[in-house]
Amino acid sequence: MTQSQDPFGQDPTGGGMGGFDMNTLLQQAQQMQEQMMVAQQELADTLVEGTVAGGAVTASVNGTGELVGLSISPAAVDLADADALTDLADLVLAAYRDGRARSEALAAEKLGPLAGGLGGLGGDTPGAGPGPQLGF
Repeated sequence: MTQSQDPFGQDPTGGGMGGFDMNTLLQQAQQMQEQMMVAQQELADTLVEGTVAGGAVTASVNGTGELVGLSISPAAVDLADADALTDLADLVLAAYRDGRARSEALAAEKLGPLAGGLGGLGGDTPGAGPGPQLGF
């Protein structure tokens, strides 16, 4: 008789429980952990961009939500106008938020199948999704 991949040792012939196979369960958990680590590294290496105002400000964010670059078009800045600098700060925040949202969508796509119903990946709140949640 060969050992099935069922960690609960169900007898495929319907004869009831054949015993709990802890080794199979541990192997499956290890495989899932390895897949999760690979997916997380791929996210850290992947860049997405958030843009606002027709490209006046572009924020580069990696798949884990870290801001790794910022590009500001010279046309977006009028140094003689104090209000323009305040507006620029708002544009930077908006571009980052756009990039972060794209990053979270990418993470959900990449990690969702691996997480199943686990929720709270990397966050402190159950079901919060991948990575820390921003308080914006």
